[in-house]
Amino acid sequence: MTFFRVAAAALFSATCASGVNAQDITLTSHDGKVEVAGNFLGFDGEFYRLATQFGELTVDGSGVVCAGPACPNLTDFVAEIRFSGSSVMAENVLPALIVGFAEQEGLSATPQRTGTGTWQYELRQTGRDAPLGRFFFDIGNTAQGFSDLIADQADIVMAQREIRPSEQEAAQDAGHGDLSQGHRSRVVALDALVPVVAPDNPVRQISPADLARVFSGDITNWTELDGPDAPISLHLPDAGSGLAQGVEDQLLGPAGVPLSDDVVRHGRSSDLVRDVANDPFAIGIASQTEAHMARALPLAGGCGHALTATRQSIKTEDYPLTAPMFLYLPDRRLPRIARQFLAYTQGAQAQMAVRKAGFVDQAPEMLRIGLQGDRLANAVASGGPEVGLEELQRMVETLRPLSRLSLSFRFEAGSSRPDAQSRANIRQLAQKLESGTLGARMLTFVGFSDGDGAATANAKIAMLRAKTVRNAVLAAVETAIPDSVEITVDAFGEAMPMACDDTEWGRKTNRRVEVWVQ
Repeated sequence: MTFFRVAAAALFSATCASGVNAQDITLTSHDGKVEVAGNFLGFDGEFYRLATQFGELTVDGSGVVCAGPACPNLTDFVAEIRFSGSSVMAENVLPALIVGFAEQEGLSATPQRTGTGTWQYELRQTGRDAPLGRFFFDIGNTAQGFSDLIADQADIVMAQREIRPSEQEAAQDAGHGDLSQGHRSRVVALDALVPVVAPDNPVRQISPADLARVFSGDITNWTELDGPDAPISLHLPDAGSGLAQGVEDQLLGPAGVPLSDDVVRHGRSSDLVRDVANDPFAIGIASQTEAHMARALPLAGGCGHALTATRQSIKTEDYPLTAPMFLYLPDRRLPRIARQFLAYTQGAQAQMAVRKAGFVDQAPEMLRIGLQGDRLANAVASGGPEVGLEELQRMVETLRPLSRLSLSFRFEAGSSRPDAQSRANIRQLAQKLESGTLGARMLTFVGFSDGDGAATANAKIAMLRAKTVRNAVLAAVETAIPDSVEITVDAFGEAMPMACDDTEWGRKTNRRVEVWVQ
């Protein structure tokens, strides 16, 4: 029999899986020599959780006999997992992943509407009377998902943005641990925030700085954007949605401006896009996946760079307003079928399911240097004045025989910590190195910087970033990397900017580490 302490928190959500309220139970070892009594918190099909005088304990069910009215039925145990949060993820991404997982495991996956805004998938194995598991979905928005997790009303949060500091603090105060730690979340798909206008709107692009001024109400007429003399109508998703909060966190926050009170809110991103497409004087910010009904505006800067949200630019984070889709997890053991599902979401078959659902997957792609003419042209046209021809030639000669991997690494503002998407990329690259599925003989981590400061100092900072990411990837490797794979680092400082350095978002885009492979 195995006992071990876990986070001391009364997590009652798992009691829903047993269909009973928390009650006293007694667990006795088969030889009768060890007995533990406590308040039943949950059973995941393998382990009991109970609150005792010693704190919260997790006990291996194979070594004990359970006595008490709350003891679960071990023969027909059904794992029940409750998801809460983003409606886009609940209605599009998760169903595609659940169906793909069921097909891989030889199970049937049957959806069933259980009420307004709620439904479930029941996973069954042929010949078994009881289902193996039920996945319940409370469809709302990202903010509601975190609230439900904190209140023990959900097991997994579906989030279209990274957790906010206030939510992280509330979760810790409620005994849920640190949700910002890498093992507490999974990125299952990628999306982006894109400004959209009607197809006949004459404006062809917009800078992030102007976009922030538009949604703060500082710019109110299209003439200020070289458009018609007409007032600008603003559209955003509902306030609690991950997309709308992503606008606040990624666009308005860095610009230091508040959101205008004159914003029209929409329950669904698809409704927002439709209304904007029918109004020549409207602008909205929507999911890249649903923007096709209107016209997405590239993000431009004063130095001539324009960045469009594409599958490639979202994967590499070259497009700055990316929106990874997260699953945030509880600080306790989930039932086996849930663990198997989470493992599936990181595999190759899941990436195919994500693509079929219309979202950007995380499968790495190889990008030859010949496909990056715009980037090289920008390097020549707007590289820092201290970057000479010799350094540009060294960069081209170094990268010419290699291919760029679509996994890039960027950092949180004012920090050396990789951002949320980059942390997911670190884990993914480590797994591929372990398994040998990357098919590369050499990996070079290449650091770049913004142009703020002296070129020599920027080159040193870029090299430090490259080494930091390399070390993070190697630290995430749990077994070993094949001896046939060589890993190196290099840096070219401010030699190849992705965006203009005249704004904070542009400088952040330029501060990056790329991976080039042979």
